Amino acid sequence: MKILSVDLGKFKSVSCLYQKDADHGDSAEFQTVVTDRDLFRQLIAKSSADVVVFETCTVAGWLADLCEELDAPFLVANPNGEAWRWSRIKRKTDRDDALKLARMTAMNELPTVHVPSRGVRAKRSLLKFREIIVRNRVAVQNEIRALWQAQGLPQLPSGASLWTVAGIELLQSHARPLSECGSEDFWRGQLQLLLASYEHSVGQEKDVDRKLEQLARKNEDIQRLMTIPGVGRCTAEVVCAWIDDPKRFNNGREVSSYAGLVPVQYQSGESDRRGRITKRGSKLLRKRLVECTWLLLRYNPWAQQLVQQISRGQKTRKKQAIVAVARRLLVRCWAMLRDGTNWEPPVTKPA
Repeated sequence: MKILSVDLGKFKSVSCLYQKDADHGDSAEFQTVVTDRDLFRQLIAKSSADVVVFETCTVAGWLADLCEELDAPFLVANPNGEAWRWSRIKRKTDRDDALKLARMTAMNELPTVHVPSRGVRAKRSLLKFREIIVRNRVAVQNEIRALWQAQGLPQLPSGASLWTVAGIELLQSHARPLSECGSEDFWRGQLQLLLASYEHSVGQEKDVDRKLEQLARKNEDIQRLMTIPGVGRCTAEVVCAWIDDPKRFNNGREVSSYAGLVPVQYQSGESDRRGRITKRGSKLLRKRLVECTWLLLRYNPWAQQLVQQISRGQKTRKKQAIVAVARRLLVRCWAMLRDGTNWEPPVTKPA
């Protein structure tokens, strides 16, 4: 068995051509190469390996595409797996990483991950970019309010009412170009720069949302998930992007674990304790599911009854119940995508 394992780096990578032979034992040949698509094409073609192995990282996507283009079987390792973690070692080098990838592959113990297609990766990137834009916009809005309060001026309108046309005009009436500000009114120049940053973020957000709206209209899976009362486009498109191929999961437990919505388990002898959720996987996916579950309490009787049952009417347990319902919501979304069915209110027992 011939394995080409690669420890990928931002600028350079280390490859290991590992050969396992029952008669002559194991052999490994190392090579340092520049992280370049054409050089990797030559490396894979020259190695004639049975499988190419590398870790998941920012450059793993195009390397997986290259392997598919060359019809070379490949595996992508999950560095978060327990078997892959380095602990209590005195040396860790790129060669050690590459060799460990090859040996774990030969023993069939390598924790692997699913590599989505180029289109799905692009969609995920756009969704993450929208999240960055929203985060920046909110940060600018908070900075504007803090700057205003620091001047001792009359209180601004609360909530979204400040960001209407009238509210923006109120802020602009106090703004000045920074070059025209004296030492006592630099805050007016800061205000103008912050308003320009806010308008730029709003324009970017509208452009991204416009494109995502166009994609959602043509996507049957997104429209299917939107049949759930309380689930909108933003949640549906994130769930569809991260589940990708629903058939790659065997059951709902795998889906819950993939999203990091299952509890950490500590087991030793007779002790078996459950902790907080693992929070592995996509942070954006968990955020959308939890936010959506709070909305479900207003529009979805199934979620209302489920939260009531889990929390037992106690306010201190409501957040735990929200996370539990978010997990069940994800499992139901996965089942709908797997079976190609729309939402049907499940039969629940009376509280």
